[in-house]
Amino acid sequence: MPSALPDGEPVPHDGTLPASATAGAADRPLGFYLHVPYCATRCGYCDFNTYTANELRGSGGALASRENYADSLAEEIRLARKVLGDDPRPAETVFVGGGTPTLLPAADLGRMLAAVRDAFGLADGAEITTEANPESVDARYLAELREAGFNRISFGMQSARQHVLRVLDRSHTLGRPEACVAEARAAGFDHVNLDLIYGTPGETDDDWRASLDAAIGAGPDHVSAYALIVEEGTQLARRIRRGEVPTTDDDVHADRYLIAEEALTAAGFAWYEVSNWAASEPGRCRHNELYWTGADWWGAGPGAHSHVGGVRWWNVKHPGAYAQALGESRSPGAGREVLDAEDRRVERILLELRLAAGCPLGLLTPAGLAGARRALDDGLLQPGPYAAGSAVLTLRGRLLADAVVRALTD
Repeated sequence: MPSALPDGEPVPHDGTLPASATAGAADRPLGFYLHVPYCATRCGYCDFNTYTANELRGSGGALASRENYADSLAEEIRLARKVLGDDPRPAETVFVGGGTPTLLPAADLGRMLAAVRDAFGLADGAEITTEANPESVDARYLAELREAGFNRISFGMQSARQHVLRVLDRSHTLGRPEACVAEARAAGFDHVNLDLIYGTPGETDDDWRASLDAAIGAGPDHVSAYALIVEEGTQLARRIRRGEVPTTDDDVHADRYLIAEEALTAAGFAWYEVSNWAASEPGRCRHNELYWTGADWWGAGPGAHSHVGGVRWWNVKHPGAYAQALGESRSPGAGREVLDAEDRRVERILLELRLAAGCPLGLLTPAGLAGARRALDDGLLQPGPYAAGSAVLTLRGRLLADAVVRALTD
């Protein structure tokens, strides 16, 4: 089932934000996340807010249909324009995620992007990304995306081994993600990412090396590698509980991470966030960097999360309820929270420590500084690129990042 939303205070009917949220906004980048909640099938490990056709049948009717979706999302972008008022910032990034955005026609994704462009404008050199399932695109579709203004694409590869894909309930053909990279390059995409998952039950070290070799050989300029997290309520969690597939322990995850770091570094990639490597600075995902550095983004779509100036809110989950709210000229927001200064300080430590740029030491309390000194002595931290002004995780520290965060947020 889709993941649960957090609790929070009600969102005003018109989506109005407190004045504190837009104070100093001109000094912060603004991005947009556009959520497409549709999937052809549900992967066994996925707990994202996504829906197959069968799950929507009889639940929301025409309001939940793919055919009307781009119109609903464009309505939320227009709502964002009203809420943010005379905010002069153009969008620095737009990221279309899911779900499987490319189940929609390329023209629909283009209309969603056009809604952002019409309401806010796009900054010069704006990064425009969409996620894609390898089996849901072809050369013509990719050319249409590029013509619509997309300049970055992220393909869900996950693994180059069929038995691993089978455990994950991934249905793409072996070799198809690599072919997609070539097709995207031919269509004129400046930046291409491949997503990989390690630690799938039954995967071996050699399986993981083969997946890395295949991804690197395809020629993307960005690779994301995530440890598989088995979420309660998913089909994979039920299979593990029944003993049908084995669990993967933390030591195996650590070994796979080290294999990834070695292979990607040898191929000319550099880590810039714990789970992300880029072949050059322009190849980094600037949209995700907005999240990690506490900038502003508006998340449009069912279940999408937003953050503007310390106010975080999230939309209703179901596509039918989402479309109904917008059709009634009210915010689809389900709840929100206003972060205080301490919340924001702790969140900055948690996120910025994951970056190669490091965590500014000025964020730390005396207890946190003492924790940083212990982590430095233990080989988990090193001085950052700003000398004594920041601390960066070492390779060993990346494996123990959660423990380091706890030490720095005491």
